[in-house]
Amino acid sequence: MEQIRVSSVEDRAAVYKELLPQLESLMADEPDSIANAANLAAALKQTLYYASWVGFYFLKNGELVLGPFQGKVACTRIKVGKGVCGTAAAQRKTVIVPNVYEFPDHIFCDPDSKSEIVLPLIKNGELIGVLDLDSSEYGSFDDLDARNLELVAVMFSDSFSETYPIGNGS
Repeated sequence: MEQIRVSSVEDRAAVYKELLPQLESLMADEPDSIANAANLAAALKQTLYYASWVGFYFLKNGELVLGPFQGKVACTRIKVGKGVCGTAAAQRKTVIVPNVYEFPDHIFCDPDSKSEIVLPLIKNGELIGVLDLDSSEYGSFDDLDARNLELVAVMFSDSFSETYPIGNGS
């Protein structure tokens, strides 16, 4: 059984420094993308105390479809370009929202969510989905989170199986 351990939850830079190699190791010998997404969501939720929801949405038939996650029940489908997830997917860049109530077109899947960060997942130049983290506190995510979670997104995307029946927009 895999275990994720970090020595301090208060120092975010130290958490990421310890966490990233463990995430890489967690996925190293597992070819199944869904298994990797499930373990990544669990590991991030377990170690990032300020994240109330962590999950994946995968591009399928032109929309983002809910994948493995940790947290409350979530929206199942999101149109590309709609809400924070759809905006990150359409722009293919990380979106940090300190206050979701101030984000135009925010989709309220969880009324307790107050801030959010969404990172696009790109493989061979193609969008395959997004990694989404919510917090029940305002202003929970910053540039340190963005830089490190972008590494997680690349790590996952690089391991993503192109033959898996999700991704590629079809």
